[in-house]
Amino acid sequence: MVDVRASPTLRRRRLGLELRRLREAAGVTIEQVAERLECSASKISRIERGHTGATPRDVRDILAVYEVHGAAADELVQVAREARQKGWWHLYGTVLTGAYVGLEAAASAIHAYEAQVIPGLLQTPDYAREMIRRARPDIEQAELDRRIHVRRVRQALLTQQDPVHFWVVLDEAVFHRWVGDRPVMGQQLEHLQKMAVRPNVTVQVLPFSYGAHAGMEGSFAILSYDGEVDPDVVFSENAAGGLFLEKEEDLRRYHVIFDHLQAGALPPDESAAFIASRAKEM
Repeated sequence: MVDVRASPTLRRRRLGLELRRLREAAGVTIEQVAERLECSASKISRIERGHTGATPRDVRDILAVYEVHGAAADELVQVAREARQKGWWHLYGTVLTGAYVGLEAAASAIHAYEAQVIPGLLQTPDYAREMIRRARPDIEQAELDRRIHVRRVRQALLTQQDPVHFWVVLDEAVFHRWVGDRPVMGQQLEHLQKMAVRPNVTVQVLPFSYGAHAGMEGSFAILSYDGEVDPDVVFSENAAGGLFLEKEEDLRRYHVIFDHLQAGALPPDESAAFIASRAKEM
């Protein structure tokens, strides 16, 4: 079985954060590090942001600039080795980018708002297939099948032995915008009902009657991790695919937005009744 919680992406992010902390503590600029290592400043910047991997030798050379040696250096070099491993999603690089999937795989909790569709972690294969076809009318069957398979592997996060805690607020528009025909939509709503009763899954519906709300700028997900070593990250969707936000002010803003959405949405039991009513209509 695929271990969806093993995430070199998170290790790469963790390594970058620690290297940046050590650089700032040493009072060294990115340009000075690049000059010492005879590389570009953009390479050091990408490593610190977790956007690219670093070889164990790169890490040792960087740490030498900061005068970090011994066990502390050895530990970070080991993290660099682990970060260079391939996640399961690497096999599907032609149909997705691993950044979000890698961060999602290691999350302990995800708080999300969806304005248009059932989120991927809760989609049935038929619903996902119809949604992808509408978004990409020119997609080839083989690629479509691979995308559906990847989505199903990701969904193991909710049902495995150590599942992620998933709390999602769904705009009422999700239930009025049909994806597929009546049977497809009906099966999707039935599946949503079943998943919503799991102890690690909470589903709330934000009704039209609430009016204007804090999440009107678009869908997003807040990914949280155990411990203080790995800070939260926000994935905000946009026309180009999405944007990762990690600054403290952005994290605070999105936590506030989600709190407002959660407070304005129907409670979980009333949301369950709403979903059951819509499923019965199907």
